[in-house]
Amino acid sequence: MKYRQLGKQGLRVSELALGSWMTDVSNADKQALAASSIQLAYENGINFFDCADAYSGGAAERFLGKVLKQFPRKEIVLSSKVYFPTGSGVNDRGLSRKHIMESIDQSLTNLQTDYLDLYFCHRFDPTTPLAETLTALSDLVDQGKILYYGVSEWRPVQLLEAQLVIERLGLHPMSVVQPQYNMFDRYIEHELLDVCEKLGLGVVPFSPLSQGLLTGKYRKGQPIPAGSRATYQDQIQALLTADNLDKVEVLIKMADELHTDLATFALAWALRDPRISSLITGASKPAQLKNNLKAIDLTIPAAYFDRIDKLFGFKKFERKIG
Repeated sequence: MKYRQLGKQGLRVSELALGSWMTDVSNADKQALAASSIQLAYENGINFFDCADAYSGGAAERFLGKVLKQFPRKEIVLSSKVYFPTGSGVNDRGLSRKHIMESIDQSLTNLQTDYLDLYFCHRFDPTTPLAETLTALSDLVDQGKILYYGVSEWRPVQLLEAQLVIERLGLHPMSVVQPQYNMFDRYIEHELLDVCEKLGLGVVPFSPLSQGLLTGKYRKGQPIPAGSRATYQDQIQALLTADNLDKVEVLIKMADELHTDLATFALAWALRDPRISSLITGASKPAQLKNNLKAIDLTIPAAYFDRIDKLFGFKKFERKIG
């Protein structure tokens, strides 16, 4: 395994992390399979494990905490998130001080730990003043319940607004951002990565394989594999357009040229930028994780980056006047 700094922080995280969004803990067999993936991740040097209080109604946190309990806590970088509803009450959601303070205690209980290494605002909350949210998070650092905090899917202007509040109030700084990022969704390359670099924030993207579109399991003219996420999940179904599948075929040929598979190729591509600290991957089976790990040692020639840019028609946004 290789490790990178979390932005300007001293914390080092594995280039690949294991996320819990799609972890299925609905029965004993699936729990055993998920536990095997976590065990394999740890054995291969993955130290970053990501979760959220809203995943599976809290079951994902409880399961992850139970499995990780077998490993030394100091060797684990553990994260969770707050924002989405965790109950039916009017205050069981958002980024109010009340919800944050109650949610962190429940997450710590679920994960069987005294502290979280990283704590994310799962989304931006327009109904709560930034000062209230950021002060609550800074207080959690003072209390030792979290070591670093960050946000997920906040726009660059929201990060900059947050920075002004942090400086004005003398709060503990933000440390990390978790955006979506993959070949099909490169919005962070326009402004977000530059802002994060300027502020010294680590970047730990989720969905680097575009909900499974970049695994190679979905092919044009072929039936959707039985049991795959596309048989029941709206997000991946919406991505299976003719145009996207045409691009997948071209990408598979590129991967073949490098004697690798599409998933490995896509992950290595996302790691090409040193501003990316870690990629949060999902793996429902140990075999998928084992395959993903190959990306750590794959070096993609620069010429392929240009070919991918042309395939997607990607060009970083720049507004020229005159």
